[in-house]
Amino acid sequence: MTAALVLLLGVAALTAHTVVNAGRWLRRPTDRPVRVTETVAVLLPLRDEATRVTPCLRALLAQRGVPGLRVLVLDDGSTDGTAEVVRAVAAGEPRVTLLTGTAPPPGWLGKPHACWQLATRAGESATALVFVDADVVLGPYAVAAAVTELRAAGATLLSPYPRIVVRSVADRLVQPLLQWLWLTFLPLRAMERSPRPSLAAAGGQFLVVDRAGYLRAGGHAAVADRVLEDIELARAVKRSGDRIALADGSRLATCRMYEDWPQLRDGYTKSLWATFGHPVAAAGVVTLLLLLYTAPPLVAGVALLAGAPAVAGIAGLAYLAGVAGRLVSARATGGRAWPDALGHPVSVAVLGWLTLRSYHLRKRRRLSWRGRPVG
Repeated sequence: MTAALVLLLGVAALTAHTVVNAGRWLRRPTDRPVRVTETVAVLLPLRDEATRVTPCLRALLAQRGVPGLRVLVLDDGSTDGTAEVVRAVAAGEPRVTLLTGTAPPPGWLGKPHACWQLATRAGESATALVFVDADVVLGPYAVAAAVTELRAAGATLLSPYPRIVVRSVADRLVQPLLQWLWLTFLPLRAMERSPRPSLAAAGGQFLVVDRAGYLRAGGHAAVADRVLEDIELARAVKRSGDRIALADGSRLATCRMYEDWPQLRDGYTKSLWATFGHPVAAAGVVTLLLLLYTAPPLVAGVALLAGAPAVAGIAGLAYLAGVAGRLVSARATGGRAWPDALGHPVSVAVLGWLTLRSYHLRKRRRLSWRGRPVG
């Protein structure tokens, strides 16, 4: 009985925190027409994205409210004709510059090196840099709204998280955990105000930075060997004395991160070890998540079979509190809320397995992404 009450109180407290974050502290840039007068460089790194880049690039060329828009695209060693697709889509478009990337030197991973090449070619006239991944499709005022929110927040880095497009069962189980984790466990207001680098989060799919502050923090050169270059860049900005901010960008952009289960599995596997750090810390976090969110429905079922309805009721309430937190997170970030939230215990269990797999493959030096070793 006591253990079940502790579980209920713990989950209820975390769900309350999710509600406060989502309802009070989460920034929501407008999706209405807005205009910025500064020069903005949109930076698009590509590696074997021939099948996905067209919607992204067309959306960039359709941006409104940014008369000083420039788009720099870097072909990072693609072998599938990505550069040819870019040339076809941007034919006759003077705002687009296509660059040919160089192989990352020793000590660099591919994504930070590609981003750094783009940033250093953006030019001094661009006062804001917008990093976008090929799987992101922006709304017509997304760049203008994101830059406006960056300036309103007084931040050097703003991460407007896109709405994640989910289609498969695997998508629906795993992808919503991204927003749920930081809404549930990260105090957003404290993150913006605190200078502590450990209080940082960011998503590299759609990232907006003040160019001067980005360079002051060392840019992607400061995170050259980091698998989670987006979060590490946010920490570098904090270490340089500047501020960061998170925002709900679901009204500004959509993102289809992975096409199938193998891609999703391998995408999370390559980076989860870097999310948690030391294996002992990872084991502690995963164990806590499993106890809080996966154990309650199991406890409820066992308690019913054992003839302990009171314990079953408390454990059932703990499960429902976890479901409520998932619902709040989904509704706050444009995600699919129902009935997916009912499977939250399974989602957390899958996350635990992916984390274990990540550490297992890293220990054996078998982690790779897009043909390049990581970790």
